[in-house]
Amino acid sequence: MIIEKYNPNSLSVGAILGLIAAGDIAIPEIQRPFVWKKSQVRDLLDSLYKGYPTGYLIIWKNPNVKLKDGSVSTGKKILIDGQQRVTALMTAIAGIPVVSASYKKERIKIAFNPFAALSDDKDAEIFAVQDQSHLKGKRWIPDVAEVFKNGFARFSFVMKYCADNPEMQPEMLDEILTNLLAIGNRLIGVIELSESLDIDIVTDIFIRINSKGTALSQGDFVMSKIAADEEHGGNSLRKAIDYFAHLCIEPSFYEFIQQHDAEFAESEYMHKLAWLKDDKETVYDPECDDVLRVAFMHMYPRAKLADLVGLLSGRDFETREYRAEIVEDTYQKLKQGVLNVINQNNFTQFMLAIKGAGFISNKLITSQMALDFAYMLYLRLTLSKAVNVSEVKRIVQKWYVLSVLTGRYSSSPESAFYRDIRTINEVGVVKALEQIEEATLSDNFWNVAVVQDLAYTSTINPTYLVYLAAQVYMNDMSLLSNNITVRYLLELAGDVHHIFPKEYLKSNGFSRNLYNQNANYAYLDTQVNKSIGKKAPHEYLGEALQQCETKVVKCGSITDLEMLKQNLATNCIPFEACTMDHTDYESFLNERRKLMAQKIKAYYYCL
Repeated sequence: MIIEKYNPNSLSVGAILGLIAAGDIAIPEIQRPFVWKKSQVRDLLDSLYKGYPTGYLIIWKNPNVKLKDGSVSTGKKILIDGQQRVTALMTAIAGIPVVSASYKKERIKIAFNPFAALSDDKDAEIFAVQDQSHLKGKRWIPDVAEVFKNGFARFSFVMKYCADNPEMQPEMLDEILTNLLAIGNRLIGVIELSESLDIDIVTDIFIRINSKGTALSQGDFVMSKIAADEEHGGNSLRKAIDYFAHLCIEPSFYEFIQQHDAEFAESEYMHKLAWLKDDKETVYDPECDDVLRVAFMHMYPRAKLADLVGLLSGRDFETREYRAEIVEDTYQKLKQGVLNVINQNNFTQFMLAIKGAGFISNKLITSQMALDFAYMLYLRLTLSKAVNVSEVKRIVQKWYVLSVLTGRYSSSPESAFYRDIRTINEVGVVKALEQIEEATLSDNFWNVAVVQDLAYTSTINPTYLVYLAAQVYMNDMSLLSNNITVRYLLELAGDVHHIFPKEYLKSNGFSRNLYNQNANYAYLDTQVNKSIGKKAPHEYLGEALQQCETKVVKCGSITDLEMLKQNLATNCIPFEACTMDHTDYESFLNERRKLMAQKIKAYYYCL
């Protein structure tokens, strides 16, 4: 049986605004901040005035849910595409303030020029974003919303306007106003998605139709769904998630919330977010999708955000019915999950685990999905007390590093999340980790796969970044230094040095994909880097060797031979490099990759 996926229709602008005002179509206050430029609002009115097509709105009717008394509650309609257009109409025509991209409530006022409406010039400026010139000038109607107000005194307005502009005839202005007000009768196409559609299909439609503008995700659909549910405090929960993500990046935004969102400032969530006003953490700044994903996964044995949409709609996955008690239970669990995610102690302790594994800078982070799963795992282990408290951070660290090294969540992450959650549920986290290690971390992995992964030029190569984290974890000294650590240079943006200097290799005919190899990189102090310049390794390492005898510092700060040997070993540089020139470069790369891979292996098993 083929299910009809949608029903095409059309509604007038006035009817659409009326349905929204009546609450029949949900367009929550902060579903997404209004991101259109003011000029786009002007252009929309201009298109409607001229009778041009303005695209379709797409609406989804939430499934009807069964109540406890056996009755049925009719699902509310949610606008899943066209919010920016509808919001533009609400602010320009209905005079309603909108939430801007900076979270300020403001009106976008559009001015109208009746004289331009009479012009035969197709480029005449009929509408404009209001500025001071429109308020001072007599020809412009400064705000079209005044004309659309109920009780607009049309006759008085015409008389006054014509008195101020004698060249305009009252009959002509009256006709122009009729054309302007006709915007309210313009038909806009509306596609209503069937309530019987599977949640996966609805979320897929949502993402596809919105991909033309700001890239959206399943998380955006979940946020829209949450925000539309006023009965269960969805809009406040949505704001808590949104504000948390915003504050992680911009702690000063806390004051703005206090001053501009009094209702939220009085909510229970505000106190929970207060710690972020002094937050300086930059390693992990979760976005809304990340907060939702972590909150959902540690409260449910599921990983797909489409499943969360289903649960928020009341879906019983066994009977495929929709029940009110499931909606209630889901909102309670999701709320608790979000509170767990944004809790200061939880977040701080998780970051101590990640940074304790050597990932002290966001420059070392390439997989947000791996961080999401690691945070989920931390919350789950901490709250369930499934393992000893002293073991939680170690397990989280190993799981995260393993995930990054193997690219475990780099493709189809939700499917991989689900498989791992299911395994953890079946055998426990300790056994699950052991099974994954046995399946993936073979001798071939360490001796072949990791070595091959280091044959890249990208400084954001995940395997190379794990190597740097290993150096931080082991408190390694930077190259040719006896007192400056790799940690210090990473924190203060130190220099990445080419062990075989780039200009030296270029002058000897090496291409970029060879001289920028990961195995040719090492962190060192800026002054040491300058002293090396374009010298071959046998030259500057020869100087370092010589100063171990003369004690006269020329390159770096090490003046002890054993310390120099240890420093080179720490940085995975074979001692033979002290005698190497460009003819030895490729054999050097092969040897160093092996040493780096062994360091990564030793690091992993030290966690």
